[in-house]
Amino acid sequence: MYAFNPPPTVSVVICCYTMARWELLLDVIGSVRNQTMPPKEVIVVVDHNEDLYKRLVAVVDDVTLVESAGPRGLSGARNTGVGLADSDVVAFLDDDAQAAPDWLERLVVFYDDPDVLAVGGGVQPVWESGRPAYFGEELDWIVGCSHRGMPKVASEVRNVIGANMSFRLEVLRQVGGFNLALGRQGTKPLGCEETEICIRSIMGSPGSRIVYEPAAVVHHHVPASRGTVRYMLARSWSEGLSKAQVSEIVGHKRALGPERRYVRSILPRAVAAGIYGWSTGSNPQGLGRAAAVLAVLAFTSAGYLRGRRLGHVSTTQLSRTADQRAPWREVQ
Repeated sequence: MYAFNPPPTVSVVICCYTMARWELLLDVIGSVRNQTMPPKEVIVVVDHNEDLYKRLVAVVDDVTLVESAGPRGLSGARNTGVGLADSDVVAFLDDDAQAAPDWLERLVVFYDDPDVLAVGGGVQPVWESGRPAYFGEELDWIVGCSHRGMPKVASEVRNVIGANMSFRLEVLRQVGGFNLALGRQGTKPLGCEETEICIRSIMGSPGSRIVYEPAAVVHHHVPASRGTVRYMLARSWSEGLSKAQVSEIVGHKRALGPERRYVRSILPRAVAAGIYGWSTGSNPQGLGRAAAVLAVLAFTSAGYLRGRRLGHVSTTQLSRTADQRAPWREVQ
């Protein structure tokens, strides 16, 4: 006879920090309530905003509300949620990323395989003012979304996308949680904390896998301010700085493998397609798209070189111990 293995239990963690996303946050919480596979618990972590916390307490009564026990920033807030989680799997949603009804169901199915440590899903942009003509889909990583060149079917990947990801709880605790020296802090567009923790997870469990399932969809709100050339270049610069930090922790080969393939394969095709479309008249905005790709590549590369040269975050600080990374030992 075959043994029946029940699906793993899931805690959903939603981190928030600003009142400006109030309506979006309520929509995100509502999308979790409407899942075809309900989570065991929903944990909303407020990142150092007392007014937002008080307003949530007055309005939302069917989730666990908590203020971040870590330093200001997304990594500290996520670690606070991990510390409170009491499930097999912890899934993370951004406060502006609304989940499709079958989101959790599609993520959780992969945990039947004990070698799977983490599963992430597709992130589709919802442009507040429409997609800018110069903003090609190969650059959607800039706004935290799935981009052209990513797998179209469930595949093994190096890392998942921060707006839509899940991990086994035991894995998060074994590696000490998210690195507090990485990740977005308010409006400061740094990142790569999910890249770093995925790499550390695999390093600690050889033969294990990270899976990307594009059918497990969330719809990520992209405000008009993030479609500007100014934000595009600022985010590219910050991505370079963040990748420099990660490469100091896990090594350059692990930190930059997929990026090298992206630069060698996806970006040249995007530039060529843009120039061709413009020259033939089939895409009048093609030249702008090609120019945007080249500018993003230049700013990202410059940010990476600047980060390597400055060494503004030391290897010792970045590679801090698990006790320093994870505040749940204080909140339990």
